[in-house]
Amino acid sequence: MGSSEERVVAVIMVGGPTKGTRFRPLSLNVPKPLFPLAGQPMVHHPISACSRIPNLAQIYLIGFYEEREFALYVSAISNELRVPVRYLREDRPHGSAGGLYTFRDYILEENPSHIFLLNCDVCCSFPLPQMLDAHKNYGGMGTILVIKVSAESANQFGELVADPVTNELLHYTEKPETFVSDLINCGVYIFTPDIFKAIQDSFTQRKDRANLRRTTSFEALQSATKALPADYLRLDQDILSPLAGKKELYTYETRDFWEQIKTPGMSLKCSGLYLAQFRRTSPILLAGSKGSRSATIIDDVYIHPSAKVHPSAKIGPNVSISANARIGAGARLISCIILDDVEIKENAVVIHSIVGWKSAIGKWSRVQGEGDYNAKLGITILGESVAVEDEVVVINSIVLPNKTLNVSVQEEIIL
Repeated sequence: MGSSEERVVAVIMVGGPTKGTRFRPLSLNVPKPLFPLAGQPMVHHPISACSRIPNLAQIYLIGFYEEREFALYVSAISNELRVPVRYLREDRPHGSAGGLYTFRDYILEENPSHIFLLNCDVCCSFPLPQMLDAHKNYGGMGTILVIKVSAESANQFGELVADPVTNELLHYTEKPETFVSDLINCGVYIFTPDIFKAIQDSFTQRKDRANLRRTTSFEALQSATKALPADYLRLDQDILSPLAGKKELYTYETRDFWEQIKTPGMSLKCSGLYLAQFRRTSPILLAGSKGSRSATIIDDVYIHPSAKVHPSAKIGPNVSISANARIGAGARLISCIILDDVEIKENAVVIHSIVGWKSAIGKWSRVQGEGDYNAKLGITILGESVAVEDEVVVINSIVLPNKTLNVSVQEEIIL
């Protein structure tokens, strides 16, 4: 474990049911952090990365889902990784900094010298040990994982300016209207415990400003409808921006993959990124062709051990098949996520799609999206228990749970 001075604690923010509404209809069945990417729950990937941090003492998940929704997973992952994982439930959203501060007593129990903070809906290679080494060399309060993106897409994220020599954070602005920098915040941080004093100072300054500023009754009414709760504090706008340029915050740039998982389309893209990573880090998790008695596999593919795939099927690339799925003779799967208990019958085709739990796709049917992961109808999504009958074509559509399709549809949302 190492000495107490060396201990590290990790915190993963998982949000709650009022967040992630863009992830519907998939989040109607399972909390978004538990939706499987590359055969593992979304939150598993940052947890697994955290487990490789030297001297890790504890992992906390903070969110406002009901505790029962995470109980089984937290118990299983703690046993699997042999690292204590605990879910801490907020009574309501407090913001990324506010949520961290709410549970400061738990986080500081292990007397950590460093605290990692990660957003659950981030997909990347999580170079956490390298970040820790860089952070120790910088000697500041915090280090932010950053990446360069195209100038056209940068304003969708927090843009920042860093010193090219020292990597000190000089300026930070969240989703600016005008271009600031192609360097963006990845939503992965490491802090010393001094972060809690910075958050406390921000709370105090907010109260002082509120007490000093006089408003008319009309202004007070207007601000009351727009203002955030007093205990709601955002890490980016309320903490990072004011600390920029004060030799407190530094950056660590990743040159590997990075995406935000806001929509089902992006979850399909990120599943493929994790499958490709498995090829380098955990090839045992990937399926492979095993002679004439097994299906043809084109990299990279995950198949749950309980799934049944006919030897004449052709699977991949970028396919994840979950528990108890049944893939029939001659089926062709490309770039798709097949969830638990799905049946895909003979000669059916699934491309750029997510097939929901207990759904069935009939013989010679075709379920396909165009593969634009950012477009609303860029992939096809079938909710839970959707039946696509024989010889039906479903293109660029979203189908809510418990529907039966006996005619072909294109670019429709079936409610």
